[in-house]
Amino acid sequence: MFFRGFLTVQEKERGRSMGDWTAYLLVCPMTFLAGIVDAAAGGGGLISMPAYLMAGLPAHLAIGTNKVSSCMGTAAATYRFWRSGFISWRQTLPCVGFALIGAWIGARMTLLLDERVFRWVMVAILPFTAGYVLKNRNLEQEREPYSARKTWMLSSLTAFGVGIYDGFYGPGTGTFLLLLFTGLAHLKLWEAAGATKVINLSTNLAALAVFLAHGTVFLPLGIAAGCSSMIGNALGAKWFAQKGGAFAKPLILAVLTLFFIRVLWEAVI
Repeated sequence: MFFRGFLTVQEKERGRSMGDWTAYLLVCPMTFLAGIVDAAAGGGGLISMPAYLMAGLPAHLAIGTNKVSSCMGTAAATYRFWRSGFISWRQTLPCVGFALIGAWIGARMTLLLDERVFRWVMVAILPFTAGYVLKNRNLEQEREPYSARKTWMLSSLTAFGVGIYDGFYGPGTGTFLLLLFTGLAHLKLWEAAGATKVINLSTNLAALAVFLAHGTVFLPLGIAAGCSSMIGNALGAKWFAQKGGAFAKPLILAVLTLFFIRVLWEAVI
């Protein structure tokens, strides 16, 4: 009886959210903006997720529906990066596998660790991350490339580590991938951006499959927002291809600032 009662409440919430056009008017512009940011710097979820929550969706439905728009938008950006020649499939596909394994481990870790401890760790790390971005005036600065084997190992290790973070907590995953691919594995900025899009798309699709299986998705709102996100991602990818680091750096700093405020708020509350 409790489960049937829960479904009844859920259906009522679904009906109100899907029938209220203010939700679409709020969420779609925000996912468009999130798409622009996500294509160039990652972290679009820091903009889109609050929009779903402000529209009145329960948290679990907001997360699931956000995955629909995220997958659609990231697919558009990935296609654009591929057409621009920014994706090295030989380099990227192993990273996808390691990221998926890491995400699974991270999801399992949520059962063992207190998320509040992790939030305080992020509060300490984020200012240093922002300082690193500010110190590197040009994100496109050429770094001495490693050997193919070392690059593969460091890229895969990065994908695995950030995958664990993505499964455990998640926000800002694309931003961390981009920074670590360039700073640790010495990938060129365009290579790092292309690999980040493919990895993000893969992990988002895996998560979306879970949410769809459990019925925690508002498809009409998710698809409408996804169309807005696709336009935003396509524009963001186009501007990234034209302006590179000059376009990405301020967006990365904005994402890190938003993330820091969010994590600090959650840690204090």
